[in-house]
This record gives sequence, structure tokens and C-alpha cells, in this order.
Amino acid sequence: MHQPRPVSSRKLLTWLGLLMGAAGLILQFILSFQVAMAAGRDIPGFLGHFFAFYTILTNVVLVLIYASQLWPKAPLALFRRPMVRGFMAANIALVGLYVFFVLRFINPLSGIPLVADTILHYVCPTIYVLWWLLTLRHALLRWADLPAMLLPTLAYFVYILARGAWVQEYPYPFLNAIKLGYPQVLLGAVYMAVALAVLCLATIALDKSLGRRRLVPSI
Repeated sequence: MHQPRPVSSRKLLTWLGLLMGAAGLILQFILSFQVAMAAGRDIPGFLGHFFAFYTILTNVVLVLIYASQLWPKAPLALFRRPMVRGFMAANIALVGLYVFFVLRFINPLSGIPLVADTILHYVCPTIYVLWWLLTLRHALLRWADLPAMLLPTLAYFVYILARGAWVQEYPYPFLNAIKLGYPQVLLGAVYMAVALAVLCLATIALDKSLGRRRLVPSI
């Protein structure tokens, strides 16, 4: 009788990331939906607002990355690319750091909303960074990847400003062009882009360092 093969720690961490990400997104969706319906918002308006948050979009991408790892034959090739996975390590770190140092003081939470917020802003970023560090091959990123790593966030800023001009609504205070004006919003966006660029460069450097260490034979 064959003994069942033990589940590797790599797969356990992948499953943990997938389940925590999915749970956090579902919980936040339910909470946001209840608030939106109580405020009289229609469903298309709610969906547009919900998926305007960078936290939501980044955590959706993390779930797809985990899924691409667990089911290699699924049509998720984009999320298996080392550049995308490295880019998301920098992005999700930025999400956690920005919420910890800025947003948590603006909108204090408690109860179930705090649970959802903690999962998406702290638990999921921590799991993903550990997953990227400990389970993946490294020495696959290049310094020349930096522009491509910054492009999705630039596209996000453009989309949010265009959407905000249309619906008069912004997901984050520092993007609110109605209250702050476009010069101040663009300055804030530059600061965020610089912070992300620093994190992306650190990710590339770390990837190269981890790759070299694993090539050195143990004594």
C-alpha cells in the first residue's frame, strides 16, 4: 500500500496565500456591497468603485499568481512570468507600507472591517513576499525590467484620474483632484512612483543576490 506523498512546504505556502487572498477579497466585497446598497448605489457603480482600489487589484493579481503556480496548465501564462511576480512583490509591499504609515490613521477601523483590512493589507503582503523569497527561482530579473514594472501602476494612475473626472469620485485621498487640484495630485503620484521604483530596484537587486547565493555550493 502506497503512502501518500507529503505536501511540500512550498505548496502549503502557495495554498495559504491563495486561500487568504480569496477570503480577504470575498469578505471585503461583501462588506463593501452592503455599504453600497445601503447608500443607494447601483451595482455597476459599486463594481466600478470596488475595483478602483489598488489594494483590490493587487490582491486579485496575487490570487491569479498563486493559481498559475498550483495549476500550471491553466491559461495563466502571464502570471507565471518572473517579471510579473517580482513586480508584484514590490507592489504589494508598497500597499502594506502605505496603509501602515498613512491610511490607517485617516480611517480607523474595528470589527469585521478591520479583519478584512488586516488580511488584504498585512497578511497577504507578508505571505506573498515570503512566497516570492522562499519558493521561487531567482536571478531571473534584469535592471532593464524596471520600466515595464512601473508601467501598470502608471496606467492605473491615468485610469483613476480619468474615471474620477467622469464620476467625481476617487478611491484614495491623495488622488482626489477635486479637493487637491491636479498639480498636487500629480506631485503625490510622482512620490508614489518614486517609492515604487525604489522597491522595484530593491526587488531586482534581491533577486540577483538570492540567485548568486543559490549558485554557490555549500561547504
